[in-house]
Order: sequence, then structure tokens, then C-alpha cells
Amino acid sequence: MPLRLVAEDVSVARGGRLLFEGVGFVADAGDLVELRGANGSGKTSLLRAIAGFLRPRAGRIAFEGVEEPPLALHYLGHLNALKGAASVRSHLSHWLGLFGGGIDEDVALERVGLTRQAKLPARVLSQGQGRRLSLARLLIAPRPIWLLDEPAAALDVEGRAMLCRLIDAHRAEGGLVVAAVHDVLGPTPSQTLQIGATT
Repeated sequence: MPLRLVAEDVSVARGGRLLFEGVGFVADAGDLVELRGANGSGKTSLLRAIAGFLRPRAGRIAFEGVEEPPLALHYLGHLNALKGAASVRSHLSHWLGLFGGGIDEDVALERVGLTRQAKLPARVLSQGQGRRLSLARLLIAPRPIWLLDEPAAALDVEGRAMLCRLIDAHRAEGGLVVAAVHDVLGPTPSQTLQIGATT
């Protein structure tokens, strides 16, 4: 069965307050779905619901073409979740052991532009470099579905271009991306959804 993500009439609440209701979309292999909305509108909550971290108040989220949905996706939150004392390379080694096989560590470092920083501890990285390292986990352990929360945060122009290359390559290989964004990400989205209480 081909890869597909289906959301039907999804409603999500947080702290007893309805964030949005009636959200629905269908995304296939090669698609990029952009989630837009004001801060607090529920973009992150929708990503977390798709990832299985949050139970929707109503509606249905289903995956087709994957046997075990939790093992078929990467959720990249808006925080980089790095250990300050651990080196850039040791982060990749940890993710490789945790998530399973992927591309060579040196290849991943080159693709995110951190080859020269491989031996540095994460605490000395700039915010943009920290984001690049966080993005490297998408490469070190391939998954067909990427859920990205503000993936371009802290990235400079070159970093955003790198992110666009990663997303374009993932889509070309049959991957699917759902990304919460504030600004235009770069790659042409297949769909753009406005998230909020009036959705």
C-alpha cells in the first residue's frame, strides 16, 4: 500500500480550551503539508497528535503504507534537545544506536554543514548550528514521515537553503513532510493549512 497520512475532522484541546476543530487533509508520498497559524493556534499540538503524543478530542488520524507508524516517523520539535557536554559526533553516534541504521555519520555531518564542528561539545554551538545538528537526526536514521516544528528556527540564509535541500531530497525519495511554519519555508508545499479556533 502506498504511503499516506490521513487526518479527518480532527479537533484538539489543551488545558480544557479548544485550539482548533474540523482539521482534515490527506498527504501522500512526496507531499509537503505546511501548517500555518498564530502562536498558540495549535500547530505544535496537531503535530504532536499526528505523532501519537497527544490524543485528539475528536476525529481520526491514520497512516497507510506503514506497518508500525511510531517507527515510521521523525518528530523534530522546536527545541533542539541536545546534551551540552556531548560532542556533535557523539550525538550522531547516539542517534544511530537508538534509531537504527542510516547514512554514514560523516555524510550526515557534511549534508548539514557541521563537518568542522564534529569534535566540539554542543554547548559551544551557535543556535543555528544547534539546529543543524538537530536536523541531522533526520538523516542518521531514515524515516518516511517527517513532522517538523519550525524547522528553520535560528537558521541563516545558507542554513535555510540546506534545510530546503534536505526536504526536497526526502520528498524525491518518496518521503512525506508535515511542517509547522511561520514564514515561507522554501520548497513548494503540496498543501497549506491555516490552523486555529476557526479552522
